[in-house]
Amino acid sequence: MIKPWKFLKAEKINSCRVFDIIREDYISPKSGQKHDFYLIDSVDWVNVIPLTSEQKVILVKQYRFGTKDFSLEIPGGMIDPGDTPAQAATRELLEETGYAGDEPILLGMVHPNPAIHTNRCYTYLIKNALYQKLPEQDSTEDIEVQIEPLPEIPNLISKGIITHALVIAAFYWFFSSSWSKIK
Repeated sequence: MIKPWKFLKAEKINSCRVFDIIREDYISPKSGQKHDFYLIDSVDWVNVIPLTSEQKVILVKQYRFGTKDFSLEIPGGMIDPGDTPAQAATRELLEETGYAGDEPILLGMVHPNPAIHTNRCYTYLIKNALYQKLPEQDSTEDIEVQIEPLPEIPNLISKGIITHALVIAAFYWFFSSSWSKIK
């Protein structure tokens, strides 16, 4: 039976705008040897599936520096201090798209990459999304809103148009829930 590793110490190596790099030292319960692990320490994130009353999904297209290409995604972002995940979902949707809707419904939570990330990503559904005002994107956001019929989402994923792993996980939560069967 495997056992947890014994934690020894942690040290912040670098602080970046949206995350810190942490080195943690552990002792292997199997070998007794000390090992260093490097972690990306970030606040929790939120993703939002905004669905209009006409069963259309509000998507965002933006340039992503990791892939050096555009990415079609759902609205989302970091949970600000003092916000609940549901509050962050509502805020991110309005800031990125100008849309608002019903109270957020939690669909699920994932660990983005438990090998190196310390945070979680929550997925919310916001039904009856309606355009309210101009988006208020921050200085690092240049977002184009794209609206797609809900039945088209699996095709966008299978054709490799939607490739963001956390967005695909969000749609997994949606399509495997009872919400996807309610009109």
